[in-house]
Amino acid sequence: MRQIVIGAAQMGGIQKAETRAQVVARLLALLDDAAQAGCDLVVFPELCLTTFFPRWYSEDPAEIERWFEPDMPGPETRPVFESAAEKGIAISLGYAELTPDGHRFNTQIMTDQSGQIVGKYRKIHLPGHGAFDPERSFQHLEKHYFEPGDLGFPVFRNLDTWMGMLICNDRRWPEAYREMGLQGVELVCLGYNTPSANSQNASESADLRQFHSDLSVQAGAYQNSTWVVSVAKGGVEDGHHMIAGSVIVDPNGQIVARTKTEADELLVHACDMDATRFGKESVFDFKRHRRIEHYGRITRQTGVIHPDGSEG
Repeated sequence: MRQIVIGAAQMGGIQKAETRAQVVARLLALLDDAAQAGCDLVVFPELCLTTFFPRWYSEDPAEIERWFEPDMPGPETRPVFESAAEKGIAISLGYAELTPDGHRFNTQIMTDQSGQIVGKYRKIHLPGHGAFDPERSFQHLEKHYFEPGDLGFPVFRNLDTWMGMLICNDRRWPEAYREMGLQGVELVCLGYNTPSANSQNASESADLRQFHSDLSVQAGAYQNSTWVVSVAKGGVEDGHHMIAGSVIVDPNGQIVARTKTEADELLVHACDMDATRFGKESVFDFKRHRRIEHYGRITRQTGVIHPDGSEG
């Protein structure tokens, strides 16, 4: 059995006024809990060092710069890496990345148990909009602050397991899981920040939004016979409420563990990576069953084109 004890390190809201040092202290406390629980790997949420700043519009370079990390680890975040390495815990951590040549990405990294970065993913499916929208009840400006990821969907070896990462809206797109599934992924680590209200549809309930989140990760896990660890930042953040509901999903698509609060909370489950084999060798034996000669439209076309040639 290839067992990994995984900690899903859900976080409560991070307020705009909180400093990096304050946030890092919260990460370190969760790592302490993980060490006591015997975790081999801890997964933190999307943008786990800052508030979800795309809810505000800004063109001020100084205001924008404060949200981004030019180095990972940097002086303020290095204690997280050092603590994890001392404890022998691998980590997956989401943050706003500023590259040396000035590009900005919504990024997640993975370390091994010695604290060395062994994987990086940059969010590809950016939701929301790129300019201030007065019609929305609040802004969702990821297309303003970030570029679409340029690394594809990498899968890498860590803890004797094929691992990959996704970020938030990526979980809603089956192509993301299948790209990794075709590389034999056995564990997907996913962080998210999802508001409980839809800024364009006030009638959509928080319960429905949680259902959609669960549905997406459960389908991705089952259809690719992989574990998925889906970790939220939840609760009230700068007056905006976000769903929590972090889950660990097994290769049959079943939720085996879920957080109970909207605050900082460590969800722990021992995951058997060999449990991925049956699905990969039967229903989802891609080599035997896929029919790629009929899938061309998926990569040729983005928007909807009806059989009569009309778009819509």
